[in-house]
This record gives sequence, C-alpha cells and structure tokens, in this order.
Amino acid sequence: MKLLFAQAYHLKFDPKLWAAMQPYPPLATLIAAAIARRAGHHVRLVDSLFCDTDNAWNAALQKQQPDMVVLYEDNFNYLSKMCLLNMRDAAARMTAQAKSYGAQVIVCSSDATDHPELYFAQGADFILLGEGDATLEELLRALRREPSSHLNDILGLAWKDRQGKIVKNKSRPVICDLDTLPGPAWDLLDFEAYRAIWRRHHGYYSINLVTSRGCPYQCNWCAKPLWGRHYNAHSPEQVVNEMLHLQNTVKPDHIWFMDDIFGLKPGWLSEFAQLLQRENLKIPFKCLSRPDLLQRNGDIEALALAGCRQVWIGAESGSQKILTAMTKQTSVSDIRCASEKLKNAGIEVGHFIQFGYLGETWRDIMLTLKMLRSVKPDYLGISVSYPLPGTLFHDRVKEQLGQKQNWRHSDDLAMLYQSPFGTKFYRCLHKLTHADLYVRKCCTWRDWAGRWRAPVHFIRHLAGLFYNVALLSLLWPQLWLLRFQSQTDGNWPGTSKSSAQAPDPLRERE
Repeated sequence: MKLLFAQAYHLKFDPKLWAAMQPYPPLATLIAAAIARRAGHHVRLVDSLFCDTDNAWNAALQKQQPDMVVLYEDNFNYLSKMCLLNMRDAAARMTAQAKSYGAQVIVCSSDATDHPELYFAQGADFILLGEGDATLEELLRALRREPSSHLNDILGLAWKDRQGKIVKNKSRPVICDLDTLPGPAWDLLDFEAYRAIWRRHHGYYSINLVTSRGCPYQCNWCAKPLWGRHYNAHSPEQVVNEMLHLQNTVKPDHIWFMDDIFGLKPGWLSEFAQLLQRENLKIPFKCLSRPDLLQRNGDIEALALAGCRQVWIGAESGSQKILTAMTKQTSVSDIRCASEKLKNAGIEVGHFIQFGYLGETWRDIMLTLKMLRSVKPDYLGISVSYPLPGTLFHDRVKEQLGQKQNWRHSDDLAMLYQSPFGTKFYRCLHKLTHADLYVRKCCTWRDWAGRWRAPVHFIRHLAGLFYNVALLSLLWPQLWLLRFQSQTDGNWPGTSKSSAQAPDPLRERE
C-alpha cells in the first residue's frame, strides 16, 4: 500500500516554540514509517512541523494519492502528551482532507488514546491505542490481506464496526526488546531545513534521539497513556551505533536525548560512556533525569565522560510538602545536591518547575523561589499544574473542570481547575521567577566570567540585568495584588490570614 505519514504538531501553531526556533524531527513518526517500510509498504512523509497552511497538506495528498494516511504523533515529545487544542484541530483538518481524497486514516497519539471518540467523529478509520508500533504493523498486514476479517484479534486497536459502533480491542503489551525495532527512517527527512534553522538562530545543529521508553515512577500528575509505568531501554550498543550513523551521515553538533529518564538502569550510563570512548565518539548532548538517580555512584562522572553538557531535572517545587503530595519520591535536598554535583562536573543544570499544584500556598511558592535562588540553575522551564486523563490529579479535580480542559498551545498557562490562585497570578509568577533568577545569577562571578572579553556579550548581559531589575520592580507589586484578588474572587485561598504579612521579596525565610 501507499502510505503517507505525518503528525499534527505544527511549529507555527505554538507561539512559544515558534519563537524559540529549536525544531526537532518527529522521531516516533519516523520509527513508525520504518516499521511500515520493513513490512513492504511504499512510504512517504509530510513533515508537518514546518507546514503553516492546510494548502501544503492538500498538495501532498494530491501528489502522493495515498491509500492510507497515518497521523502518528511524535510520542517522545512531551507536548504531544499535553494534547494541545491547536494540534487537535490540525488533526481534524488533516483527517478531513485525507478522507476527501479517498484515503483511510490511522491515528496514533496520547490524545487519541484518551479520547478516541473525538477522532472517530473527525473521520478517522482506526486508532492505535497506547504504544502503536506493533499494532500498526499488524493492522497493515490485516488490511492488505482482508480489509475487515481479523480486526477483532488486533490488540491495541480501536475501530468502528459496520453499524458504526466504536470497538476497543484488548490492550497490547508494550515492546520490551526495543532493539528489535528498526531505526528511524531518516532518509524521509529534509535534514538541511533543520540544519539551516538551527545554524541561523543558534549557531549549531542539534538532532534528537531516544534510548528508552516510559517511566516507572508514580508522580500523580503525570499521564502515561502510551507506556503506563513500564520502562524499557535500548542496549548501549544500539544507541552508540545510531549515533555513529548520524555522525557519518548528518554530522550533528549536538544531540537531545528525549527520554523521560536517561540512563535509569544501573550500569547503563557507564557502559554507554565506555562504548563512546572506544569509538572515539563524543557528541555533546542534553538529557533528562531525576535528582535522586543522580546520587548514584559514578553516574554523573559517566555523563561527563560521555559528553553530556546539560541535564534537566524534574525539580517541580522547592516545598517538600508539595513534592510529597505529588508522590515525586524525591526531596528538596536531592535537588540541591544533584544540581551542585552536576555543576561541579562541568554539566549545566536545568530545572522544570510546576506551580499551582493542589494545596500550594504562598509560602510554598516562596520556598520554590528560595531554592532557585540558592541553586541558581542554568536553565529554567516553568509550567502550572495541568490535569490530564488517567492521572490521580485529574481524578481529584475533574469535578472542577469547565468546558476548557486542554491548553490551546504550550504557553497558554491557563489554570483549568479551581487553583490556589488565578490564571493571571500564575502568568505573572512565571515572568517574575524567570526575571528573579536572571538577576540572582548576575550577582555571581561565574555568570560574568569571560563575558568582559567579548564586549557585545558583556553589554547585552548588562542590559539584561537592568531590564530584569526594572521588570521585577513592576512584577512584585502586581503579583501581590493578584494574590489577594484571587482570594477575593473566590479561588482556593493560597494562604491563611496569619501568613498574609508581606515578606521581603529579596530575602525570603523558611
């Protein structure tokens, strides 16, 4: 069959990511395309990431005339788990256009797994529930053999019978041996389009890989519609071979390992680093990890030896009360210790912070700011609590959810439930936290070291300092006003009357 692969994620539909201009290929889509090709099908790709109008998709359909369209989201991209409304709308339009050309439509995404009825209503013929790779291969084999004969036997498939009723087959076990999967179908990709954007905006070229799938931890706000609490990893040999292939063909300057947790298995990082040393291969990379895992003997040293330049930590909060409520199974001391060890090893540190979780008070927010001021991470990503189906957090707040239950894009930051404070408060807090950290870092010699040798960078940095100091002088009063407005407007109070006395914003106490 002639198959046309695409994803619904369009960079232009996400203002924050469009401004950042750090595009990464749809890795899961490319792996699915490789699986279909291995099964003997004729495969093409429309890289929707760069499409800005429906005309591009329509032109591809007209040119390719596919038997089947596969909208396979990049499930390694955390934004696909957030089920953004802009992308759901794009999927609907792409499905409608594909149907107008007589193609059948297969959809695989977190959103489709959570809400298959929405995608069937848009015209989808089949939905791959959970991890879709093996289900896709089996479905294509069944359709080529006999269009509707064995659909009931395909695990992990949702479809509509002749009466139009949605049928959900039994779930499919996840793939344990990831090395049995083919590598991504890199040849379908226009690498030069990515390289040009990266070089123009950042001066280097980064590409993405994954070494594992899933996360076994129990953070009660984290949705796991694809892999559940399973965790499976490629062998270090397989990952190094893929890196060698990219080095010999694409020659990236940098790699982002998109795993939920990089190097979870004991000993994996050490073996990975040794293999890279043996191959004399050292491509700088960034990855994600947990602060408690980074306490293991030898792991940070292995990361440094392998060429790691940046580790992002799911810190979430500087309040132990909130970390415990989230069932993070980490501590504030873990975050501080891991960050210090990474910096001592010459590895940059990024913190993911989440405001607005159930029960968070003003004091908890101040504790988070205090932690950030103490640790001074090199990078900061801030979000607010986002209830997704299938999570304990969602179950606790679902009665409070209104008509809007998803963000429209990743910088929406709307509070979707009866939050401790209002949406405007958290949007202000988002700006304030970034500005506050910028100023704090400017007060350290480490942040200024070497800048004086480059006058342009020195002047920009100095201008940034003055700008953020001025910004803070505006944001602190605004935040205080929004804090008390939230309580007056009937939001869940974030502080008691006894704690309403204003602390010094530059010297918070425990």
